[in-house]
Amino acid sequence: MANTSKSKITEDKIISLFMESVLEHEKVPSSVFKFCKENKITEEEFYGFFGSFDTLQKSIWSKFFDNSYGLMQKNKDYESMTNEEKMLTFFFTFFENLTLNRSYVLFIMNEHKHSMEGLMQLKGLRKKFKDFASTLIEEGNEEKDLKIFRYNVPLFSEGAWLQFLFILKFWMEDGSPGLEKTDIAIEKSVTTIFQIFETTTLEKIVDFGKFLYKEKLA
Repeated sequence: MANTSKSKITEDKIISLFMESVLEHEKVPSSVFKFCKENKITEEEFYGFFGSFDTLQKSIWSKFFDNSYGLMQKNKDYESMTNEEKMLTFFFTFFENLTLNRSYVLFIMNEHKHSMEGLMQLKGLRKKFKDFASTLIEEGNEEKDLKIFRYNVPLFSEGAWLQFLFILKFWMEDGSPGLEKTDIAIEKSVTTIFQIFETTTLEKIVDFGKFLYKEKLA
């Protein structure tokens, strides 16, 4: 492994070294001391960015969000997109980023699939995602003249988060070429989110349910 002592240690560098260590040893490092010694960095440098491996792992998921959101906003057509298109673009961008780090994500999530630790890693991501979803629905509410037609922001954002968790699980189990089935799941899921209070709700949910049922048997 490269000697990092000659280069400035950054948050991203420590994250990269951590992810590499997890994949090489197929486990989270047993201690900060051993991790730092192995990678020729000091504990002081590590603790300058992270208080523990737990906070580091949460930060990785937050980075996935920040990178995806940043890329999405660089799209010249972003501001003219509908809220549904913005959510769809976010999902596609986010899961493209996850796919670039698929080995790490699959390992770390499967490592905790029978405990709450996997979900605890997503705590920071959950807040960022719900804030993003809340902003979209609040923008949509501003366009509605009657209060009765406005969406419940906390309920909607929580529903969007649950849909995100579903897609994450689907993506983890997707064995299709190019993860093409995940793309279909994203499109159907986002459509369901934005049609949830419309007259076509039942039709959309039934269609989505049929898709899930078929994929479960595939």
